[in-house]
Amino acid sequence: MDKYRIRPHTKINLNEFDPNDISEFKGDKEDGNKHTAKLNAELEVLQEKLYAEHKRKVLIVLQAMDTGGKDGVIRNVFDGVNPQGVRVASFKVPSALELDHDYLWRIHSLSPGKGEIVIFNRSHYEDVLVVRVHNIVPEDTWKKRFDHINDFERLLSDEGTIVLKFFLHISKDEQKERLQARLDDPEKHWKFSVGDLKERALWDDYMQAYEDVLSKTSTEWAPWYVVPANKKWYRDLVISTVLVTMLKKFDIKYPENKDDLSKVVIE
Repeated sequence: MDKYRIRPHTKINLNEFDPNDISEFKGDKEDGNKHTAKLNAELEVLQEKLYAEHKRKVLIVLQAMDTGGKDGVIRNVFDGVNPQGVRVASFKVPSALELDHDYLWRIHSLSPGKGEIVIFNRSHYEDVLVVRVHNIVPEDTWKKRFDHINDFERLLSDEGTIVLKFFLHISKDEQKERLQARLDDPEKHWKFSVGDLKERALWDDYMQAYEDVLSKTSTEWAPWYVVPANKKWYRDLVISTVLVTMLKKFDIKYPENKDDLSKVVIE
Protein backbone atom coordinates (compact mmCIF):
# COMPACT_ATOMS: atom_id res chain seq x y z
CA MET A 1 0.00 0.00 0.00
CA ASP A 2 3.07 2.23 -0.03
CA LYS A 3 2.08 3.47 -3.51
CA TYR A 4 -0.63 5.59 -1.88
CA ARG A 5 1.78 7.36 0.47
CA ILE A 6 2.65 10.91 -0.54
CA ARG A 7 6.36 11.64 -0.39
CA PRO A 8 7.44 14.95 1.15
CA HIS A 9 7.67 17.89 -1.24
CA THR A 10 5.69 16.06 -3.95
CA LYS A 11 3.44 18.22 -6.10
CA ILE A 12 0.05 16.51 -6.18
CA ASN A 13 -2.52 16.43 -8.96
CA LEU A 14 -5.54 14.45 -7.79
CA ASN A 15 -6.57 13.79 -11.38
CA GLU A 16 -3.65 11.35 -11.47
CA PHE A 17 -5.15 9.26 -8.65
CA ASP A 18 -7.92 6.83 -9.63
CA PRO A 19 -10.67 6.62 -6.96
CA ASN A 20 -11.65 3.21 -8.43
CA ASP A 21 -8.15 1.73 -8.11
CA ILE A 22 -7.98 -1.74 -6.51
CA SER A 23 -4.61 -2.72 -7.99
CA GLU A 24 -2.80 -3.57 -4.75
CA PHE A 25 -5.01 -6.55 -3.93
CA LYS A 26 -5.31 -9.65 -6.04
CA GLY A 27 -8.87 -10.63 -5.23
CA ASP A 28 -12.49 -9.56 -5.28
CA LYS A 29 -14.69 -7.80 -2.73
CA GLU A 30 -15.39 -11.00 -0.78
CA ASP A 31 -11.68 -11.83 -0.55
CA GLY A 32 -10.92 -8.24 0.42
CA ASN A 33 -13.43 -8.27 3.26
CA LYS A 34 -12.00 -11.54 4.57
CA HIS A 35 -8.49 -10.10 4.50
CA THR A 36 -9.65 -6.94 6.29
CA ALA A 37 -11.26 -9.13 8.97
CA LYS A 38 -7.89 -10.87 9.52
CA LEU A 39 -6.17 -7.50 9.78
CA ASN A 40 -8.80 -6.39 12.26
CA ALA A 41 -7.98 -9.37 14.46
CA GLU A 42 -4.30 -8.37 14.33
CA LEU A 43 -5.22 -4.77 15.14
CA GLU A 44 -7.14 -5.91 18.23
CA VAL A 45 -3.99 -7.53 19.63
CA LEU A 46 -1.74 -4.61 18.66
CA GLN A 47 -4.13 -2.11 20.21
CA GLU A 48 -4.29 -4.09 23.44
CA LYS A 49 -0.47 -4.17 23.60
CA LEU A 50 -0.34 -0.43 22.88
CA TYR A 51 -2.80 0.25 25.70
CA ALA A 52 -0.95 -2.03 28.12
CA GLU A 53 2.52 -0.76 27.24
CA HIS A 54 1.37 2.84 27.84
CA LYS A 55 4.25 4.48 25.97
CA ARG A 56 3.25 5.32 22.43
CA LYS A 57 0.24 7.18 21.07
CA VAL A 58 -1.47 6.89 17.69
CA LEU A 59 -3.31 9.64 15.82
CA ILE A 60 -5.37 8.73 12.76
CA VAL A 61 -6.58 11.69 10.67
CA LEU A 62 -9.49 11.08 8.29
CA GLN A 63 -10.34 13.74 5.72
CA ALA A 64 -12.75 13.47 2.80
CA MET A 65 -15.44 15.22 0.87
CA ASP A 66 -19.02 14.64 2.05
CA THR A 67 -20.01 10.93 1.73
CA GLY A 68 -16.30 10.05 1.48
CA GLY A 69 -16.64 7.27 4.05
CA LYS A 70 -15.06 8.51 7.27
CA ASP A 71 -17.78 6.96 9.44
CA GLY A 72 -17.56 3.70 7.51
CA VAL A 73 -13.81 3.50 8.10
CA ILE A 74 -14.30 4.02 11.83
CA ARG A 75 -16.95 1.28 11.97
CA ASN A 76 -15.16 -1.28 9.83
CA VAL A 77 -11.45 -0.80 10.45
CA PHE A 78 -11.76 -0.44 14.21
CA ASP A 79 -14.49 -3.03 14.74
CA GLY A 80 -13.76 -5.07 17.85
CA VAL A 81 -10.96 -2.98 19.36
CA ASN A 82 -11.11 -2.23 23.07
CA PRO A 83 -13.08 1.03 23.50
CA GLN A 84 -10.98 1.81 26.59
CA GLY A 85 -8.03 2.60 24.37
CA VAL A 86 -9.70 4.05 21.26
CA ARG A 87 -11.40 7.43 20.99
CA VAL A 88 -13.06 9.31 18.13
CA ALA A 89 -12.91 13.11 18.00
CA SER A 90 -15.16 14.94 15.55
CA PHE A 91 -14.62 18.58 14.72
CA LYS A 92 -17.63 20.71 13.80
CA VAL A 93 -17.92 24.49 13.49
CA PRO A 94 -15.77 26.01 16.30
CA SER A 95 -17.60 27.15 19.42
CA ALA A 96 -17.30 30.67 20.84
CA LEU A 97 -14.80 29.37 23.42
CA GLU A 98 -12.71 27.68 20.74
CA LEU A 99 -12.72 30.81 18.59
CA ASP A 100 -11.26 32.74 21.52
CA HIS A 101 -8.11 30.61 21.20
CA ASP A 102 -5.74 29.78 18.36
CA TYR A 103 -7.14 27.32 15.83
CA LEU A 104 -4.98 24.43 17.08
CA TRP A 105 -6.05 24.80 20.71
CA ARG A 106 -9.08 22.53 20.42
CA ILE A 107 -7.08 20.06 18.36
CA HIS A 108 -4.21 19.66 20.80
CA SER A 109 -6.54 19.08 23.73
CA LEU A 110 -8.06 16.05 21.98
CA SER A 111 -4.80 14.50 20.77
CA PRO A 112 -4.00 10.99 22.08
CA GLY A 113 -2.49 10.26 25.45
CA LYS A 114 -0.11 7.37 26.12
CA GLY A 115 -1.59 4.03 25.08
CA GLU A 116 -4.40 5.63 23.10
CA ILE A 117 -5.51 5.50 19.49
CA VAL A 118 -7.44 8.64 18.58
CA ILE A 119 -9.28 9.00 15.29
CA PHE A 120 -9.93 12.52 14.04
CA ASN A 121 -13.14 12.60 11.99
CA ARG A 122 -12.20 15.79 10.18
CA SER A 123 -9.41 17.70 11.86
CA HIS A 124 -7.15 20.74 12.01
CA TYR A 125 -7.03 20.55 8.22
CA GLU A 126 -10.44 22.20 8.07
CA ASP A 127 -8.51 25.39 8.82
CA VAL A 128 -6.75 25.20 5.46
CA LEU A 129 -9.72 23.72 3.58
CA VAL A 130 -13.11 25.13 4.56
CA VAL A 131 -11.74 28.48 5.69
CA ARG A 132 -9.90 28.78 2.37
CA VAL A 133 -12.75 27.73 0.09
CA HIS A 134 -15.26 29.96 1.90
CA ASN A 135 -12.85 32.89 2.36
CA ILE A 136 -13.36 32.85 6.13
CA VAL A 137 -9.84 34.12 6.74
CA PRO A 138 -7.47 36.04 4.41
CA GLU A 139 -5.15 34.10 2.11
CA ASP A 140 -2.02 35.25 3.90
CA THR A 141 -3.49 33.81 7.12
CA TRP A 142 -4.35 30.30 5.92
CA LYS A 143 -1.11 30.01 3.92
CA LYS A 144 0.92 30.36 7.14
CA ARG A 145 -0.99 27.45 8.64
CA PHE A 146 0.76 24.83 6.54
CA ASP A 147 3.96 25.49 8.48
CA HIS A 148 2.05 25.67 11.78
CA ILE A 149 0.49 22.28 11.11
CA ASN A 150 3.78 20.65 10.11
CA ASP A 151 5.42 21.96 13.28
CA PHE A 152 2.47 20.84 15.42
CA GLU A 153 2.57 17.33 14.01
CA ARG A 154 6.35 17.25 14.43
CA LEU A 155 5.83 18.09 18.11
CA LEU A 156 3.34 15.23 18.46
CA SER A 157 5.75 12.85 16.73
CA ASP A 158 8.72 13.92 18.83
CA GLU A 159 6.64 13.26 21.94
CA GLY A 160 5.86 9.68 20.90
CA THR A 161 2.78 9.97 18.67
CA ILE A 162 2.50 7.90 15.50
CA VAL A 163 0.64 10.15 13.05
CA LEU A 164 -1.10 8.67 10.00
CA LYS A 165 -3.33 10.75 7.72
CA PHE A 166 -5.76 9.41 5.15
CA PHE A 167 -7.54 11.34 2.41
CA LEU A 168 -10.48 9.21 1.29
CA HIS A 169 -10.54 9.95 -2.43
CA ILE A 170 -13.92 9.54 -4.12
CA SER A 171 -15.03 10.80 -7.52
CA LYS A 172 -17.67 13.47 -8.01
CA ASP A 173 -19.91 10.91 -9.73
CA GLU A 174 -19.56 8.54 -6.77
CA GLN A 175 -20.53 11.33 -4.40
CA LYS A 176 -23.63 11.99 -6.49
CA GLU A 177 -24.68 8.33 -6.20
CA ARG A 178 -24.13 8.29 -2.44
CA LEU A 179 -26.06 11.52 -1.90
CA GLN A 180 -28.90 10.20 -4.05
CA ALA A 181 -28.96 6.97 -2.03
CA ARG A 182 -29.40 9.01 1.14
CA LEU A 183 -32.19 11.00 -0.46
CA ASP A 184 -33.98 7.88 -1.69
CA ASP A 185 -33.89 6.02 1.63
CA PRO A 186 -36.05 7.54 4.42
CA GLU A 187 -33.87 5.83 7.03
CA LYS A 188 -30.87 7.76 5.71
CA HIS A 189 -32.53 11.16 5.57
CA TRP A 190 -30.90 12.05 8.88
CA LYS A 191 -27.53 11.88 7.10
CA PHE A 192 -28.62 14.20 4.27
CA SER A 193 -28.10 17.94 4.46
CA VAL A 194 -29.07 20.49 1.84
CA GLY A 195 -25.81 22.20 2.79
CA ASP A 196 -23.97 19.21 1.28
CA LEU A 197 -25.17 20.33 -2.15
CA LYS A 198 -23.70 23.78 -1.63
CA GLU A 199 -20.36 22.21 -0.75
CA ARG A 200 -20.62 19.90 -3.76
CA ALA A 201 -20.92 22.95 -6.02
CA LEU A 202 -17.46 23.95 -4.77
CA TRP A 203 -15.89 20.59 -5.68
CA ASP A 204 -13.12 22.00 -7.88
CA ASP A 205 -12.15 24.55 -5.23
CA TYR A 206 -11.92 21.80 -2.64
CA MET A 207 -9.82 19.60 -4.92
CA GLN A 208 -7.36 22.44 -5.39
CA ALA A 209 -7.26 23.00 -1.62
CA TYR A 210 -6.70 19.29 -0.96
CA GLU A 211 -3.89 19.20 -3.51
CA ASP A 212 -2.10 21.95 -1.58
CA VAL A 213 -2.67 20.13 1.71
CA LEU A 214 -1.26 16.87 0.36
CA SER A 215 1.67 18.60 -1.33
CA LYS A 216 2.67 20.76 1.62
CA THR A 217 1.90 18.71 4.73
CA SER A 218 2.89 15.13 3.94
CA THR A 219 6.06 14.64 5.95
CA GLU A 220 8.26 11.78 7.11
CA TRP A 221 6.79 12.10 10.60
CA ALA A 222 3.15 12.57 9.53
CA PRO A 223 2.53 11.11 6.05
CA TRP A 224 -0.60 11.46 3.96
CA TYR A 225 -2.10 8.52 2.10
CA VAL A 226 -4.47 9.13 -0.83
CA VAL A 227 -6.85 6.19 -0.44
CA PRO A 228 -8.97 5.12 -3.43
CA ALA A 229 -12.40 5.18 -1.80
CA ASN A 230 -15.03 4.54 -4.48
CA LYS A 231 -14.89 0.86 -3.50
CA LYS A 232 -15.59 0.81 0.22
CA TRP A 233 -14.11 -2.65 0.79
CA TYR A 234 -10.81 -1.61 -0.80
CA ARG A 235 -10.74 1.66 1.16
CA ASP A 236 -10.98 -0.31 4.42
CA LEU A 237 -8.37 -2.80 3.26
CA VAL A 238 -5.84 -0.08 2.42
CA ILE A 239 -6.23 1.71 5.75
CA SER A 240 -6.17 -1.52 7.78
CA THR A 241 -3.01 -2.66 6.00
CA VAL A 242 -1.20 0.64 6.52
CA LEU A 243 -2.17 0.82 10.20
CA VAL A 244 -1.26 -2.76 11.09
CA THR A 245 2.01 -2.59 9.13
CA MET A 246 3.02 0.62 10.87
CA LEU A 247 2.21 -0.63 14.37
CA LYS A 248 4.17 -3.83 13.81
CA LYS A 249 7.29 -1.79 13.04
CA PHE A 250 7.36 -0.50 16.62
CA ASP A 251 7.55 -3.97 18.20
CA ILE A 252 5.00 -3.08 20.88
CA LYS A 253 5.07 -5.49 23.80
CA TYR A 254 3.07 -6.25 26.91
CA PRO A 255 4.86 -4.78 29.95
CA GLU A 256 6.52 -7.04 32.48
CA ASN A 257 4.78 -7.33 35.83
CA LYS A 258 6.87 -5.70 38.57
CA ASP A 259 5.97 -8.37 41.10
CA ASP A 260 7.46 -11.87 41.32
CA LEU A 261 4.45 -13.89 40.18
CA SER A 262 6.26 -17.24 40.42
CA LYS A 263 5.47 -17.47 44.15
CA VAL A 264 1.89 -16.30 43.97
CA VAL A 265 -0.65 -18.88 45.13
CA ILE A 266 -4.37 -18.34 44.63
CA GLU A 267 -6.30 -20.24 47.27
